[in-house]
Amino acid sequence: MPYPMSQPTITSMSNFDEHRWVIHIQRTLEDEPDDDEDLPVCIFNVPKTLMSSKPEVYVPQQLAIGPYHYWRQELYEMERYKLAAAKRSKKRHHNVKFQQLLDQIMKLEPRIRGCYHKYLDFSGETLSWMMAVDISFLLEFLQTYAIKEGKMLTKVSSKMSHLVDHAGWKSADTTILRDIIMLENQIPLFLLRKALEYENSSLEVGDEVLSLMLAGLCRELSPFNIADLQGVQVSDIAHLLDFLFQVIVPKCEVPSEIIEVEEEDGQDKPIKREVSLSKFDCVKQHFDELWGFLSKLKRGPAPYIKRVLFSKPLKILAKLPWTIVSRLPGFALIAHPIKYFFSHGDKEEAKPEDSTKANKPPLVEEIMIPSVTELFQSGVQFLPTNGDLKSISFDIKTVTLCLPTISLDVSSEVVLRNLVAYEAATASGPLVFTRYTELMNGIIDTEEDVKLLREKGIVLNYLKSDAEVADLWNGMSKSVRLTKVAALDKVIEDVNKYYNGRWKIKVRNFVSTYVFGSWKFLTFLGAIFLLLLMALQSFCSVYSCARILHIDDALAPHNQSQ
Repeated sequence: MPYPMSQPTITSMSNFDEHRWVIHIQRTLEDEPDDDEDLPVCIFNVPKTLMSSKPEVYVPQQLAIGPYHYWRQELYEMERYKLAAAKRSKKRHHNVKFQQLLDQIMKLEPRIRGCYHKYLDFSGETLSWMMAVDISFLLEFLQTYAIKEGKMLTKVSSKMSHLVDHAGWKSADTTILRDIIMLENQIPLFLLRKALEYENSSLEVGDEVLSLMLAGLCRELSPFNIADLQGVQVSDIAHLLDFLFQVIVPKCEVPSEIIEVEEEDGQDKPIKREVSLSKFDCVKQHFDELWGFLSKLKRGPAPYIKRVLFSKPLKILAKLPWTIVSRLPGFALIAHPIKYFFSHGDKEEAKPEDSTKANKPPLVEEIMIPSVTELFQSGVQFLPTNGDLKSISFDIKTVTLCLPTISLDVSSEVVLRNLVAYEAATASGPLVFTRYTELMNGIIDTEEDVKLLREKGIVLNYLKSDAEVADLWNGMSKSVRLTKVAALDKVIEDVNKYYNGRWKIKVRNFVSTYVFGSWKFLTFLGAIFLLLLMALQSFCSVYSCARILHIDDALAPHNQSQ
């Protein structure tokens, strides 16, 4: 059977069954309204911008769960294990409860289809049997995590022995563990609840067993230390990945504006997260500090300098049409700093612009942050926390950046990337987890950065090397949206403010921007200096510079002594 398509294409129109389509539409329109028809879609296709970067972390490699990848031939090998699990479930329930479950799944067909973003191009009977088989396999596989949490459901079958270790404590085949957490490899959790309700003759007992399964699975896959799982209700969970997402990502109550970001030329180019000042940021900073210093002085030449700066001629100069003046040769390079300097006192006029800017979506430059090595060399300390993403903070007094401890192993990249994909597909507000990955991608550039975080206890590395961890974070630079997350943005802002406030950083940025980077500006200054020397030479050729400067009088006593 061909891979199911969302709609008939030109190549598949010859196989399109019009009669079957008409019957399906008639039955759909004649069905009674479902109380759950307003349930949102929860199982999506991975966005193309993410899928194109590294498809192997989004596409199952060994096991298909649900309809999206069910017909892929390379995954058929696992079908015999899934069917064996279904046979054991049917035998264990003496066929009666299994048939009841199958009948119930058929009644839930509209609700099941409503959970999938993609159109499922096969019959309701096919969908029901598919879900029944997948449910049987998942429950038998997940029971190993209920055992880990202290409750035994049924004896682990020898047919499943190659998937778990001899004690039944964890998965021996991490490929299956990664596959069942992928976004496109999910089935609705209410089907697992329904199956456990039939098995335990009670929905409450079934939910309790399912909670144990999910808790064990979460502790196995979560890269963070999850201490409390009591706040997550099984009835509020859409699927396995959604449970992991709700446990890891804190809810942001304040909605925020989001903006779509398009990649240039469709190429997957990792974004280098470095501190980058705009062309005139250095000048602005120096003017700010110089003005603040002069404003505090009330003695010496400071009052006279202020009087000169705010004299009428200079105020008139500041009000010149700079759009015209800046087009003159040479003035384009220095117009912006001069204009900023003379307009610095007009603070009232800048307030409306600042207030409107605060409501706009973030720019790419606003997510840039120094690397761990650069921060450490500038005096920033790193402190691990046992909390979730809410524990990220920057203490200005102690100059300490607090980050949650994260454990990285062979399954972590799949988990992290699918959480980002799920958040991008479902979130209508701030992308909190995506913002966290951008923060980590910003501060980690090389394996030296990973080494420092590992030594501080923030990164627990179970991969082969620190270089693999650096590649993991640097490869996650492609995000679907940019969004404002107040808490994380505050941390990024405070870190950048401290780092850019260091004098050696200011000097380095100024030199790189205006000495090594602004050769046009230096050429202009050299030309001006050369013109001044030529003018002085011409002046001295007409007039006696020595007499004007009293050089002869100064040299006379010296000549007389000789």
